[in-house]
Amino acid sequence: MGKILVTGVTGSLGKDVVTYLSKRADIANIAVLVRDSSKVQELKAIGIDVRVGDYDNYNSLLDAFKDVEKLYFVSGSDIVKRLSQHTNVVNAAKESRVKHIFYTSFMRKNETQTSPIAFITDAHLKTENLIKESGIKYTILKHAIYADIIPMFAGENLLESGVLYFPAGDEKIGFTLRNDMAELAAVLLTSDGHENKFYDVTNEETITFSEIATIISKISGKVISYVSPTQEEYSKTLLDAGVPNEFIGMFAGFAEAFKQGEFTETNNFIQTIIGRKPVSVEQFLEKVYS
Repeated sequence: MGKILVTGVTGSLGKDVVTYLSKRADIANIAVLVRDSSKVQELKAIGIDVRVGDYDNYNSLLDAFKDVEKLYFVSGSDIVKRLSQHTNVVNAAKESRVKHIFYTSFMRKNETQTSPIAFITDAHLKTENLIKESGIKYTILKHAIYADIIPMFAGENLLESGVLYFPAGDEKIGFTLRNDMAELAAVLLTSDGHENKFYDVTNEETITFSEIATIISKISGKVISYVSPTQEEYSKTLLDAGVPNEFIGMFAGFAEAFKQGEFTETNNFIQTIIGRKPVSVEQFLEKVYS
């Protein structure tokens, strides 16, 4: 097996991928890309190849991608600069002769500018096309919405307020734990047969925010009600609370996408690959709110 390089390892997803990879591959064959090597001293200490690079710095990527066979490419978090950064990554991977890119994209139904989350989907769609056009073998992992961010949507004062206030309506959502996606990635990276494939990475069950409120009530022993206001009322409430406009737009956009049924897909792909069922939303919430 050749060298596998994982990006985004100072974040939860990339870090968890490395953890699972280290159980399946020789440490000498695992590399990571970081902007600041001091943040991953524990990885360097166990023999993982730490390479310094930045999505904004093309030449640094060329150096980092040398001798890499498989690249686990975690999408950038800077929405404004994401596409230019991703273009650097793909072009550098091509110039460095990376053989296979695994890209963390994102599940969606509406791929037009009418989508309430077009500001997110646009860069992912264009990145997928860049990868396909590069001639490099690819595996596009279309991730569902992370279950890990449910508490963010629910609000940090949920237990005090007793109200889950979020304009997502009553549509089902296939929330999926980030750690399960990481374990899946480690298996795919260390097995064959995934070349030039698109995979929907989602849970086997869906859930509504109303059901989430009921579960949290049961776990916490406090009555939590779910209120789905209008977009206008929600945005005004957050604005009056001092929430920055960019966050209001993001929260409201995802809420509307949930309401429109953008993330209702389910499948058993995770279980097929890792040999167990993915963690349910209820199991996740138990750890957060118990």
